[in-house]
Parts: sequence; structure tokens; C-alpha cells
Amino acid sequence: MRSARFRRTRRAGAMTLVSALTLTALAACGTSSSSDDGGGSEGGSGSSDPAAPLDPKTKVTITIDCMPPAAKAAELKEWKEDVEAFNEIYPNVTVEGRSTPGQCLEPPRFTAMLKAKSQPDVFYTYFTDLPQVLDNDGAEDITAYVTEKTVPLLKDIDPNVLGSLKHENKLYGLPTSNYTMGLLINRKLFEKAGLDPDAPPRTWNEVRTAAKKIADLGDGIAGFGEYSAGNTGGWHFTAQMYSRGAAVVDGSGRKATFDDETGKAVAENLHAMRWKDGSMGKTQLLKWGDLQKQIATDKLGMFLAAPDDITYMVQQLGADYENFGMGPIPGEKNTLSGGNSYMIKKGISADKIKAAVAWLNFENLSVGKGQFDWARKKTDKLPVGLPQPNFWLNESKKKDDAARLEHATMPVENFRAFTDNPVPGMAEPPKAQEVYKVLDNVMSGLLTNKDADVDKLLSGAEQQVDQVLATQ
Repeated sequence: MRSARFRRTRRAGAMTLVSALTLTALAACGTSSSSDDGGGSEGGSGSSDPAAPLDPKTKVTITIDCMPPAAKAAELKEWKEDVEAFNEIYPNVTVEGRSTPGQCLEPPRFTAMLKAKSQPDVFYTYFTDLPQVLDNDGAEDITAYVTEKTVPLLKDIDPNVLGSLKHENKLYGLPTSNYTMGLLINRKLFEKAGLDPDAPPRTWNEVRTAAKKIADLGDGIAGFGEYSAGNTGGWHFTAQMYSRGAAVVDGSGRKATFDDETGKAVAENLHAMRWKDGSMGKTQLLKWGDLQKQIATDKLGMFLAAPDDITYMVQQLGADYENFGMGPIPGEKNTLSGGNSYMIKKGISADKIKAAVAWLNFENLSVGKGQFDWARKKTDKLPVGLPQPNFWLNESKKKDDAARLEHATMPVENFRAFTDNPVPGMAEPPKAQEVYKVLDNVMSGLLTNKDADVDKLLSGAEQQVDQVLATQ
């Protein structure tokens, strides 16, 4: 789902800071670029070879989506510092950041932007947005522009992450973050229930047992929580299917596959926890944000999530990092993965594309720099120590992991069960949001109806999903 968090409104080498900032244009996020004509550079001497790095003499302006808003003072400060450092290398590139007071990537705004061809030169996307972007002819094929000359750590980026941004072996974006889902726990409630918070449940049977012990604490505490509204229920049903080694759509992308023994096992387990064990609480029809509030106020023992949920709960809900831990998704066969990226607008000039790749490399794809400058984040009182985003491999991973640990602002040992037991990630299904909307009905039926007919819920939903997939 959306950047792990399912917020429907939601997220190069050593350089010296010397020159003045060239940040301009705080226009609304997603408004039209002032230079979308696809013409050449504004001056300088760009190379005709797309694989060659940007000539520092090239004069060009690029517009960048989703600059941190003024409300995020520390993040905006770092953005400005990075633009200044970038301009020490490329003094003739003007970076025009675009911001909005709320979350940047609202699905309706994003769709309207694509249809109007009004996206900035470099625009923010979720991994699952690629089909929609391509349907609207919105992104440039940047395969020829992304090499180890332009992105020196290219070989150290997880190929599965890059694969999420490819279609027919052509690359259309560069990642800024990634996630995989695990089991988020409330350590305080685990201890009160006599459970080991350093050893979260690893199977769904263990989840059920632990959830009952936590719910038995009383005082309105639920042991395990699940979504069942706003497409989030279908998102989590999919994650549970993945965790058991199954999928909700077959390899062709045209046939639903959850009305089977695995789907029935997922459904029956949830129904039993809700109605037989009484371990899921009476309040249902929950969506993103509800479970976070419950666990942050010590009313919920555990739920499926990604690490960045913890940052939200600390920064927005006043919780403490020390109160949370994570383990791998129970079952551990596969887990749902996703993330965010930047794509480059179709039709802009070659020099603009080169400048965009240079900026994305500088800001998002350099260990120890830009978004991965953990020392600076600690100084600026931003969170350091969460295990994700982390799409690095090889020496880059070793360096980045060491820096996270050195500058951590939270107890990283609380996530050891998650980091030490990585689970293979699987991408979201085709037409994910439409599939999830149908599967919401399965989840809500299971969690609000004691007499729910599991077979009927699954067969009816599968027929509806087949209809959705047939429209591709």
C-alpha cells in the first residue's frame, strides 16, 4: 500500500558547502513547470551522450516535487543545505522546489496532474503508480541516463527495488525509500502479559496465543488489530496471504487466487481471534491511523506495519520510541513490499534529464549524504535508527547500517528480530487499490459478523476481483 503507512494523502560523493542557495519558487505541489517545452538547455554545453554525467557548465532549471513544507522546519533546512551543496558541483543548475502544506501525494491530485500533463520535471510517486504514469505517457524512459557514471552506487541498489520502477526492462524512476511489512509490537504490553518483547511471534499460531494473553489484561486492551475499511483491510489481507506463501492475483495479473485453502486459513484465523478468543477488540471498521492511535496509547499489543509507522506515532501522537519493537511478518514466507520514488517528466530536454538524475543521485542515492546523512539528522533531532528505508547491498549497506547505529536516536535493538530475519518482499498486486477495496468487504465481514460465511465472502470477492482485473 502507500509507503507502508497507507497514507492516502501522504513520502554522491563527498562535497563541500560553499556556494549560496539557488532555491526558488515555492509554488503549489504539482503545479505546471515553467519549462515543460521539452527543448534544449538554457545555456552551456551539454553532452549528447545520455550516459555521460551532466556537464557542470550546463545552465538549466529543474522543478522538483514535494520539497518539505515550512511546517517541517528541520527537513526543509536540510533540503536547502543540500541544494546549496549540489550547486557547489553544478553552479548553473537552478533547483526550484515545490511544496504544499499537507501531504504531497494525494491520489486525486496526482491523477489530475498526470492527465493535465502538469507534473514538475521531477515528480514524486509510489512504486504502484508506474502503470498509471505510463498509461498517461507521463514519465521519461531514463534507462540510458542511469549508469554507474551518473549513479556511482547503482550496483549496490537492491535490484528488486529498481525492478519496481521498470516496465519491459526500461527504467522509469529512481527510489527514495522502500519498506517491507513486519509485526509491530507494544513492548510494555508484552511485558505485562508475560511475553518476551525481544522475541515477537513468528507464526500465526503464536500471534493468536500472544494476542489472547494481551487481551486478557483487560481494560479494553486488544491483543491484535486489523484494518477493514478505506482499502486498508484488503491491503492487510493481501499481506497475510503473502506471509503464508500465497498471493491474491496469479502471475498473469488477470485471475484472483485467494478463494483457496490459504485464503480460507487467513479468514478463519481472523474470525476465530475476533469472535472465539475476543482478542481483537470490539471496535472494528478501522482504517489507517486507528491502529496507530491504539498501540501508541497502550490499548493494542500488535499489528502488521512497516517501521516508519513508529516515526509517525512518535512525532504526531507523542509516543516514545522505547515502547515499540518489531519482528518479521508471521509465517515469513513473503512479505508485502513497496516504496516511493521520483520519476522524470516525459518530453523535457536531455540536459534537464541529466540534471534531474544528478540531483536524485546527490539527494537520495548516496551513502552518507542527502537523506542518508544520519549524523546531520541526529543533530537536527530527526529520527535515526529505523531499519528502513534501506535499499542498499554490499559495502554500501555495511556503511549505511554502521552510520545508522552510530547516530541512532532510538533503541535499535528493539528492531533486531526484524532486521536479523529478513523476509523476501513481494510487490502489490495489479490494480491494487481496486483489489483492496473488494477485499475490504471480506475483512469487514469477518470482523463485524459473528456468523460470517467465510466461503461465501471469499467466492463473492474473487468474482468481483476477476471483473476488476478483466478491465486491464
